[in-house]
Parts: sequence; structure tokens; C-alpha cells
Amino acid sequence: MKLELGKINIKSVRLGNKTEVKEGILTINEDCIKNLVLEDERIKSVKVEIATPGDKTRITPVKDVIEPRVKVSGAGGMFPGVRTKIDLVGSGRTNVLSGVAVVTCGKIVGFQEGIIDMSGPGADFTPFSQTCNVCLVIEPFDGLTPYDYEEAARNAGLRIAEYIGDTGKDIEPDILEVYETKPLLEAIAEYPDLPKVGYVYMLQTQGLLHDTYVYGVDAKKMVPTILYPTEVMDGAIISGNCVSACDKNTTYHHQNNPIIHDLYERHGKDLNFLGVIITNETVYLADKERSSMWTAKLCKYLGLDAAIISQEGFGNPDTDLIMNCKKIEALGIKTVIVTDEYAGRDGKSQSLADADKAADAVVTGGNANEVILLPPMDKIIGILKYTDKIAGGFDGSLRPDGSIEAEIQVITGSTNELGFNKMTAVGM
Repeated sequence: MKLELGKINIKSVRLGNKTEVKEGILTINEDCIKNLVLEDERIKSVKVEIATPGDKTRITPVKDVIEPRVKVSGAGGMFPGVRTKIDLVGSGRTNVLSGVAVVTCGKIVGFQEGIIDMSGPGADFTPFSQTCNVCLVIEPFDGLTPYDYEEAARNAGLRIAEYIGDTGKDIEPDILEVYETKPLLEAIAEYPDLPKVGYVYMLQTQGLLHDTYVYGVDAKKMVPTILYPTEVMDGAIISGNCVSACDKNTTYHHQNNPIIHDLYERHGKDLNFLGVIITNETVYLADKERSSMWTAKLCKYLGLDAAIISQEGFGNPDTDLIMNCKKIEALGIKTVIVTDEYAGRDGKSQSLADADKAADAVVTGGNANEVILLPPMDKIIGILKYTDKIAGGFDGSLRPDGSIEAEIQVITGSTNELGFNKMTAVGM
């Protein structure tokens, strides 16, 4: 399967009378966006605000981040099974408004939603301080259940990302990137002397607002399966979870998974990248055993020599991570796990809730318990009063002057377990 990503570099975003892209500037019509969001009868009101890199602006509580894109050619459309009909994505041409993100925020759904600072020390911990953010501050009607509110907010973000992305359909991209994965037997035959490498992509599926969707299906209802990497790059997986902000995979992360990107970069050079195995992170032991068994089986079926395993979240999912690692290693397949740590504020506690000697090759995204002081900002997009309640905050985190003392756990993407961040550690 072959996918072309046409990247249109966006330099700035502004409000105007028409939604369009001209000379690298995205103009959006605020009224059109509001009308589209309010088509959902569960949403009472929405504000549209722009956050630009370097602004003294804080966005919170952040729910999801989505990159605007549009299908130019090939089967399917954006976010299949949710925004468009069910069709196989991952081929043809998709144009990307690079440098832009749609950010949904507002009244908290649960307690694991985050903060994006557009400047200051917090900006160094999140990639979304470097994007021009179209923020949707969503207010639900009173009495709406958390599940309905989460779905309404999620769909609003996807709908507006699709609407904005349509502006790039007829624009010649600044950069054209091409990615291809051939059918398995062809792929193996093409580079017979290179090690065969796959990617085990663990998806957050613990329920209770910790959900991920694949072609519109709640992934907790699936058994592990194989995807072309280009399907992931083309919107087949979207976020629907409220796991801690530091290590949740937003929809933007799924669209731009750096592990997939880096494996493609090395494909045909020093490894043969054969594909992606998606698996879930369930709650019950029997389900964990089933999923890890299937995951290991698929690694063996593909004939892999090595696999990279990434997880999402911490605590309960650590067990899934280690189960996958142990069972894959037991089949003679080398593994590298990608995770983050909850090692206490002094960094001296056990980093993961589970461990095994087979997990001897680890990449970490950092310690989520590290404490940071975020200075006050001139502008707040969203609602600041929930700061003490979100994961990583505590009673007194929000100070009278608007500054915040909290664990970096509160910052969206700070210890992302795909490596979509700047933090790691080096073993000695």
C-alpha cells in the first residue's frame, strides 16, 4: 500500500470572512465553525480562539489535538467509520495542513486532561506549543453524561479538522512524502538480507473514558490484528481517551506516529519494516493473556526478527507491556519497549508497575512525576479552575497569581510513549 502525504506549510492562522489557505496563511470563518459544532444538540456553546507559538497563552483542560487533513485521491476519507463511510485508507494522496492543530478543550470530562503552554518553561515539554492552534472551547448542556460529552467533544474536533483540512484539497503541497509497504511476501523478498522488524502498537482501551477507536470501532472489542503502517498515517486510529495528559496519544500523535515514521526512514537501509500489529490494553487478566498471546503469535507469523513495542498510559497497561515483551521474546524475537516512568518526584521509585528480565532494551519518555513551576499567562483559553483536580495537580497547584506548581504529568504530551517529546534517559 502506497501513501503520498502532501504537506502544506502553514505560517499563521487568523479569523476572517472565509475559510481558505493563501500563501501559507490559514484564514478561518468563526461563524461557520460554530455552526458546524452546534449541529450536535449535546453542545450548548462553543468559543473559537487562536493560540500562536510564543503567545503568553495557556490552553486547558485539553481533550484532544487533531491535524487537519484531506483526501485528494485514493479510497476512503478522513477518520473512516466516524466522519466518513467505512473504506480502507492508507493509499493515494492526502494533503496535510502542516503546522496547524485543532485543540478541543473546556469543562473537564474526567480528571486526566491537560495543559498546553504556548510559551515559557511548559512550552518546552509539549510539541503543541509549536503549532498554530485552532481551539474549540466546548460547553455541554447541563446533565449530559461524561460519555456523551466526551463523544460530542471528540466528534466536534474531528468535524472541524475535516472542515479546515478541506481547504488544502486543491493546493500544491510544499513537500511531498511517499510511504509504501508491499504485501508480505513481496516485502520479505525485496530485502532478504535485512532484519525483519515490526511494530507492536498498544492502544489505550481500559474503558471508563480510556478508549481508542480503529475505523470507528472501540478497540477494546477487538483482538490484535495487522495494519499497513500507512493506514495509521491516514487517520484509521483516533483518540477517545482521558488518560493522563503527559502520555496520552492524541489523534495528532496517531496521525504522526514517530515510530512508524522512523521505521520507514530506515526501511531498506538497515532493516525491513514489515508492518504494524495493533493490540489493546484491557482490564481483566484473561483479556490481557489473550491479547498478548495473539500479539506474539502475529509477530511469529510475520517472521519478525525484532519488534518495537510502545504502550499508552501507565500502571495497569504496564502489565500488558511486559506480557507482550515476555511472550514475544520467548519466541526468539528481540524486543525494544517504549514507555515512560512514574518514579516519584525524586526519581527513586520503581518506574513501572511490572517488570521482567526480558525487558532489557527500553526507551523512556521521561519521569512524569517531575515537578515544574509554570508561570502565569496573559491569556487563558478554556477553564483554569480545574488545575488542582487534573492528574499531576494537587490541592494548591493553582496559585493566586495564576502560576501552577504541578507534576509534568499535567502537560499534554510531555512524556509521550511514542517518543513524540524531548525527554528520555540514558542508562549507564
